[in-house]
Amino acid sequence: MSLLDHLTARIRADGPVSVAEYMRDCLLHPQFGYYTTRDPLGAKGDFTTAPEISQMFGELLGLSLAQSWLDQGAPAPFTLAELGPGRGTLMADLLRATRGVPGFHAAMRICLVEASPALRAAQASALEGCAPAWLDTADALPEQPLFLIANEFFDALPIRQFLRAGGGWSEKRVGLKHGALSFGLGPAAPQPALAHRLQDTRDGDLVELCEAAAPVTAAIAARIARHGGAALIVDYGDWRALGDTLQALRAHQPADPLSTPGAADLTAHVDFEALAMAAKTAGCAFSRLTPQGVFLERLGITDRARALAGPLQGAPLESLVAAHRRLTHPDEMGNLFKVLGLYPSQAAPPPGLNP
Repeated sequence: MSLLDHLTARIRADGPVSVAEYMRDCLLHPQFGYYTTRDPLGAKGDFTTAPEISQMFGELLGLSLAQSWLDQGAPAPFTLAELGPGRGTLMADLLRATRGVPGFHAAMRICLVEASPALRAAQASALEGCAPAWLDTADALPEQPLFLIANEFFDALPIRQFLRAGGGWSEKRVGLKHGALSFGLGPAAPQPALAHRLQDTRDGDLVELCEAAAPVTAAIAARIARHGGAALIVDYGDWRALGDTLQALRAHQPADPLSTPGAADLTAHVDFEALAMAAKTAGCAFSRLTPQGVFLERLGITDRARALAGPLQGAPLESLVAAHRRLTHPDEMGNLFKVLGLYPSQAAPPPGLNP
């Protein structure tokens, strides 16, 4: 049996499923899910994230968090956490960059929120000797000061999609047409969670709703509000989502989201407004949403690139220059990716961000 067989049987028995249910099965099905059965990163995988592009990314995010820790009085002990840590590359770069921060490593307790057994194994290898603890959800994070990074975590959370129909919404669903997976629409109905979107949409507009994002954000924000800390959330998206942003990637190329369930990465743009409002409800302050390129330049990525370039020449130098451009240039990841900081209301935002 394949995931396609499983989905086909489920739809025939129970009817069409929401886009969120489809995404959840494709990504996290215990036997056939994309993240539960493979390492998706790198040249042999389906996509590459910023930490895999250059060590500079993890180094600078780590130093931003470490400075926030110092600015808040160097609390000890504290949780150093990452949501969806990939292969552990970002955390390894962060730890190397913060070795010289007095007391930081002695006070930290590393927690990794990771659902994939394959990626947990890669993280254990990358962080050998660091004694990380793995958690299944953000709710399990310790009740103590929390300094956290989430890079390309929220974009993989399942989304529901709704088409505006007068004063109501028709949910986009995945069903069967001539035996093949196909998108369709459910009946129009009110959606209280989208009441505020009636003001900035019109008939036929598509709006995405990520119901899993708010509880995760609230769990992080509540700990920061109660105990201190900071979070850096880096992802692609914008302040308020509009339109169909569901996409599939396979072998670094766009794919049809319905063509190979379980064999392609499925993601959607992040609605940062929803994250900020969840943090605010939990009593936590949030920064101004900032393009990744601007954030990294404020932290000194160009100076860091020059320092790394000193002994290089030829292909290694060209690779470094290309990595700097890819992370910061507006036509690459610089504008598409955004950074949102969470921090206690009585503290300053993490370096690189403004209130």
